[in-house]
Amino acid sequence: MNILILGGTGLVGQALHKTLQDDHQVQAFGRGIYSSTKLLTEKIEWSDILIQLSGASVAKRWTARYKQEIWDSRIKTNQQLVDIFSTLKNKPKLIFASAVGYYPESYCDAALDESCSGPGSDYLSLLSTRWEELAKEISNDALIFRFGVVLSKKAGALKEMLPMYKLGLGGPIGSGEQCFPWIYIKDLVRAFSYGINKDLSGIYNLTSPDLITQKTFGKAFAKTLRRPFYLTTFEWQLKLIFGEGSQVLTKSLAIKPTKLSEQGFIFKYTKIENTLKDIFNN
Repeated sequence: MNILILGGTGLVGQALHKTLQDDHQVQAFGRGIYSSTKLLTEKIEWSDILIQLSGASVAKRWTARYKQEIWDSRIKTNQQLVDIFSTLKNKPKLIFASAVGYYPESYCDAALDESCSGPGSDYLSLLSTRWEELAKEISNDALIFRFGVVLSKKAGALKEMLPMYKLGLGGPIGSGEQCFPWIYIKDLVRAFSYGINKDLSGIYNLTSPDLITQKTFGKAFAKTLRRPFYLTTFEWQLKLIFGEGSQVLTKSLAIKPTKLSEQGFIFKYTKIENTLKDIFNN
């Protein structure tokens, strides 16, 4: 099949491109393609499957200007797809990357799954809700994956935290009891392939079934690097650095991948200790 990846220059896009090209014809583009509606339309018409990953990173300081960029990079791009899809006779299958930030806050002893009736009320929840509304407007049978924190040493959260942890400065964020939803990039790519092969549609959480706290994650990370884990980072410190964006690190999200498991998908990486060993030994 012909697969088009939008937002294909980031961590997930590159990983998907590398794997999917073994069995499919794959083209990947960054957000620059949205500047040419003609080229974007041509590429969509070429594709049998469109994977939409576009969006500015939320792991930065949120100024008013950057919050608008986070919003526009997701909502305006999807609105452009709505307009294009309305003109097409033959429409590709659509796969969207959303986020578990959709959900209200929850803790590891009371996890949520896809049956949760409504989103939270914070910015990440509002963003994910609008993103998914547009996905459904484009396609009734879209497959929507809600990502947890994607683990890879190439980019993302681990790469950002690695220098501090290597210096032995790792420690709990606040109490450290907030639930930490994670997914290893290898399982994420496998889940996309599974969704394509099974022609899945609807909303699926893409998180490891291993529910752990931020403190548990941090201890395992420090142990893998053979470093101490003791220096607490307080929420007020994070707010000084990230502003309102500190909620990305402090919001507790206990999310189960119930529907994927029910569909027969088997996660290979379900323990954080083994996952981190695989990441840093390869």
